[in-house]
Amino acid sequence: MLWTKVRPKGYDKLEQQENHVLVALERIGQVAMSVCALFESNPPRSWLWLVVVFGCMGLYELYWIRYFRSHHTLQDFYRDLGMIPIPGAVLPVAAGFSLAVYGRNPFLLGAALVFGIGHVGIHWRHRQERK
Repeated sequence: MLWTKVRPKGYDKLEQQENHVLVALERIGQVAMSVCALFESNPPRSWLWLVVVFGCMGLYELYWIRYFRSHHTLQDFYRDLGMIPIPGAVLPVAAGFSLAVYGRNPFLLGAALVFGIGHVGIHWRHRQERK
């Protein structure tokens, strides 16, 4: 909700040009991931995947802290986080994949894939268009 008040300058123009298929995949994936995460999964095999999930989400929080402390430009929004390109799109998708592997939940894995195609696809295009 905070992001809606400090959107990057020029983001509205990019948003108007978004691919409708990618937007639909992103929205379907968001809903599907939320629903699948609520249902019972198989017993986890390794706690390592849970560590990866928390690591991804921790980095995602660092990404947002960095953005909110910036000048709120498109360059700030799409700046790499270390070696992670478009971290605002990649990290939540990576967390979803890791959570699906941790819980051995094929439905969540599929939902994360759909979400990832839409979410990363949209933001990859935004990043390319702003150059």
